[in-house]
Parts: sequence; C-alpha cells; structure tokens
Amino acid sequence: MGRWVRIPPFLLRSNKLVYCEATNSFIMATSARTEFSSALNAIATERGLDPAVVLDTIKQAIIAAYRRDARERGEDATEQLLEAEVDSQTGEARILTWTEGKEDKKQDITPPGFGRIAAQTAKQVILQKIREAEKDAIMSQYQNRLGSLISGIVLRFDGPNVRVDIGRTEGTMPPSERVPNERLSLNQRLTFLLKEIKETERGKDVILSRADPEIVKKLFAREVPEIASGAVEIKAIARESGGRTKIAVVSTQPGVDPVGSCVGQKGVRVQAVINELSGEKVDVIPWSEDPDKLIASSLSPATSVSIELNQKEKEATVKVPEEQLSLAIGKEGQNVRLASRLSGWRIEIVKLEGEKKTEIETESNESEPKSKTKSKTKAMKEPEVKEEVSVPIEEPAEGPLRPSEASEARPGQPNKDVK
Repeated sequence: MGRWVRIPPFLLRSNKLVYCEATNSFIMATSARTEFSSALNAIATERGLDPAVVLDTIKQAIIAAYRRDARERGEDATEQLLEAEVDSQTGEARILTWTEGKEDKKQDITPPGFGRIAAQTAKQVILQKIREAEKDAIMSQYQNRLGSLISGIVLRFDGPNVRVDIGRTEGTMPPSERVPNERLSLNQRLTFLLKEIKETERGKDVILSRADPEIVKKLFAREVPEIASGAVEIKAIARESGGRTKIAVVSTQPGVDPVGSCVGQKGVRVQAVINELSGEKVDVIPWSEDPDKLIASSLSPATSVSIELNQKEKEATVKVPEEQLSLAIGKEGQNVRLASRLSGWRIEIVKLEGEKKTEIETESNESEPKSKTKSKTKAMKEPEVKEEVSVPIEEPAEGPLRPSEASEARPGQPNKDVK
C-alpha cells in the first residue's frame, strides 16, 4: 500500500512535483526549488542581502508574532525564552521554548496559526528588519569607499544642510563642509568627497564634503595619471576653500617634471580641477627639502625675495621689494597665510631696503635740483616780448589813396605815382 503525503497548494501550482510509483506518492524533485526558496532568493538579490539575513529576519518576525498572539490570549510571553526554526527550502517553521539552564530540553510550542494582528505584526517586523539590514549593507559598502570621490545630485536643502543623491542612498553636506561662496541649485550634479559615516538620531548618515583639502588631492589623482601611478607625489597642500589652493609636488622618478605633469599641456589638467572647484585658483609649486627654496616658491607669484631663517623658533623673515609686496601678502593676507601652512614656517613679510632701492632714491634726489636749475635756466633764457610800434601812414591832402596804390606804398616812403 502506498504512502500518502499532504501536498501544499503552492507546490501544486509550481509544477515542481514528481510522481513516485514505488511509494505511490508525489515527491519534490531534488533539483527543483520551492516557491519559498525562490521568493527568499529573489528578495535577497533585489535588496542586495545575504539570504541568511532575510531568513533570520523571518525568524524574528515569527517570534514577534507569537508574543503578540500570546498577549492577545492573555498570556505573558515577554520573558519566555523562544527560538524559531525555519526551513530555507520548504519554509516550514517551528517555535521552541526551554527553561534557563536546560537548553538541551526544548519543547515545541508551535501554534496552529496566528491571528490577524499577529500576522500584521510579523509583516511589519519583516519589512523593518529588511530595511535596516539593507541600510547596513549599503553603509558597509560606502564604508569601504571613505576618502574617495563620488558624484551626486543636489536633491533639496534641509535647513543649513544639503541633501545629495549619491546612488543607493542619500548623503548630507553640512555647512562646515560647504564652499562659502559657492551657489548650489537643485538637480545640480557635483563631485563630492566621501568623508565619513556618522551616527545620528536617525541612524547612520553619509557625510559629504567640498571644502576639505583632500578633495583637491583626489581630483588631481583623477586628472593626472602620474599622480595615480605614483610617479608624482603631492607632499603638502594648503587650502582656503573658495579662494585659493597651493599644492607642493615632487617627482619620485627621474625625468618626470612634477609641476608640468600637474599643469598639463596648455593647462588642461589643472583647468579641469579648477572647473570642478567652481573656479577656485590653484597654484602648483615644486617641493624642496630646503626651507629657503620652499618658502620662496610658496610665496609665488611674488619673486626676488630675500629670506632669513630662525631655525630655533622656526620663523622666516622674508624681505620683498616694494613692487612685489602686494603679491607676496595677497588679498587680505591670503597668499602669505597659505605659504605659511604649506611650508610649516611662520612667515613675516618685510619691505626690502637694499641697494637697488637706495640708488633709486639717490637718483630721484639728484634729479630734483637739476630739474629746478633747468627750470630756472629756461626762465632766464625766455625771450622778452617786445611791443610793436606801428607808424601811421599820413594820407595826402588831395584825397585818399586807391586800394591798388595803397598796397604799393610802403610805410615811411612816398609813392612816386602819387602827386
């Protein structure tokens, strides 16, 4: 006599049963997958989770539903030790309980079913747990990308913060990580630095930045292949976001120009970085172990500087010609501040008082009396203006002269034709 087994309805619909003549029963093919297993793997693939995480979520939901159902019956199951077992292939579930210290003696207390409220509770637990697991998986993915560049679209302005769509989740750019004079608009695509993942009241949040100096390094590494390969290294960087950035570069391979590699042909590489930083000025200087050369280079575009170092106090007194003074100091002292951060020395700018300046003053002092003497000489040599005295021509008594005759007559000489 054959053995009869109960066939679940969803298996009849799935067409994954095989009839066995020896037992006169339907059995499930070993290669086939049940509807529960297919749904489990589909959810895991869609959410980017491990199927074991989804299965564990279902176990927690079953325990929550049991506690809820017990409370509806007037039983207290909050302190009861419970464990759920779920078959990953068939979806068959059991609820076990045991007393403390007797884990080896577990009792099966699986109810025949759950009420509507308990089923709703299980559904909410599953959704919540899967959402939390999905967010943890996303955060772990971004955790591995900390310190790298990421492209995002500005979604909205949440008070002082900016919410940015970065793909699978949203990131936050706080005011401290924004460029002060940069204007942002909705749906604007920008490049951000994935700075950190921070715990907040709402859970983990991805913090983005555009003001950190590290974003300049990453942009140069993206635009300059020599930096990405290690042939050129950025030794130091000083930045005032929105204003100016200075970087010092050095070559690790002979024959490679570090400054030329970063600038590129006709400045295309550094211009690409400037465009990503919304027009922020970028100065690329060569790195040197000699403090004199490094400080002189960091004060560019100022040239012809004289440097005196105080090694004990690590202070540098820089003497600059008067015509280069404004370039060395910069707007509101910006150039000298960045040079001090880049070199690590305290820099004091002093106006140069050298021979060149003295010669100019001497020439100007000597030229003053000469100019005065020349002016006096010119005044003495000016010709005197003499008054012209006109002699009136007496008309003859006989009558006035005709115009033709008057033109022929000379002053002081009588006309022969006139009688």
